[in-house]
Amino acid sequence: MKTMAAVVRETGGSFALEELELDEPRPNEVRVRLVATGVCHTDAVVRDQIYPTPLPAVLGHEGAGVVEAVGSAVTTVAPGDRVVLSASSCGTCRHCLTGFNTYCTHLYERNFGGRRTDGSTAFTDADGAAISSHFFGQSSFAAYTNADERSVVRVPDDIPLELMGPLGCGVQTGAGAVINSLRPEAGSSFAVFGAGAVGLSALLGTIVVGVTTRIVVDVNPDRLALATELGATHVINGREEDAVARIKEITGDGVDYALETTGVSPVLRQAVDALGVRGTVGVVGAEPPGTETAFETGLSMTRGWSLKMIIEGDSVPQVFIPRLIELWRQGRFPFDRLTRLYDIADIDEAFAASERGETIKPIVRFPAS
Repeated sequence: MKTMAAVVRETGGSFALEELELDEPRPNEVRVRLVATGVCHTDAVVRDQIYPTPLPAVLGHEGAGVVEAVGSAVTTVAPGDRVVLSASSCGTCRHCLTGFNTYCTHLYERNFGGRRTDGSTAFTDADGAAISSHFFGQSSFAAYTNADERSVVRVPDDIPLELMGPLGCGVQTGAGAVINSLRPEAGSSFAVFGAGAVGLSALLGTIVVGVTTRIVVDVNPDRLALATELGATHVINGREEDAVARIKEITGDGVDYALETTGVSPVLRQAVDALGVRGTVGVVGAEPPGTETAFETGLSMTRGWSLKMIIEGDSVPQVFIPRLIELWRQGRFPFDRLTRLYDIADIDEAFAASERGETIKPIVRFPAS
């Protein structure tokens, strides 16, 4: 079938709306009509080829839409179901089988490889040339796509579907890093470095689990103001204050937990230095492959601190996304306050607004079909 998609063809290039050919769903695939999809920093990272998914490509990995058709082996959804799309995994390696699907042995090829496991792509252009597909198992910058069944999460019918796509990556990454990975105790202290969509979702997660000292560090005053509105007990402008010194002043010793969301190596070092004795820092910020960060190791043994690398909030999407939706319904997880809607024709502006710090979580909408 023909479908409209936003295609990036060169490193750092713009997204152009093109008519592509979408092939038939394979047995384990679900054809989805996209209502909307979130714009994530990882899309920009791949557009800029820091992570080298082959170009040209249809990116997008926070899709929300309606099932149009299913492959012969699909059992979890049916035509007409409303769904959110998340990351892909094989389901058969030892990590998937033990509930750690975000560390799937085949994580990179299934999410960044731009091809199915048989080497084919779902999209071709007007000249018959292959366009990379299956980005995070979905490639949701398209009006229609064929998604891996393991990327598909059924959601209730009575929710605003156009707002739900970010639950598939950015929001579940931040909230899951707190709720699933770090698991801070009620009454503990927590510092979030970076007040983007991931960081502010983490802040919301700390409130859910009962953290009482909730610190957010950023350099954007507007985002820090929003963090305060969302429930941060303290905010620190890293351009105006020594974040580590201020955190130790607030806590007396250092925080019990920290989360680095920016993908900036010196910020990770700050997060480590801000820990108290036996503190733990989680890392979700995506840095270029090969990046190294230096830590003090001579006295670190006496501090007993830990570092934990985290992908997608250690989430099983089919379990965690419905939990986040229920928290949102109860008014306990207002992630929708992070979002701003754009039309798909304005996708480049959505990216630019995010990069300028004006929009926290852009969502691009597709025309109703």
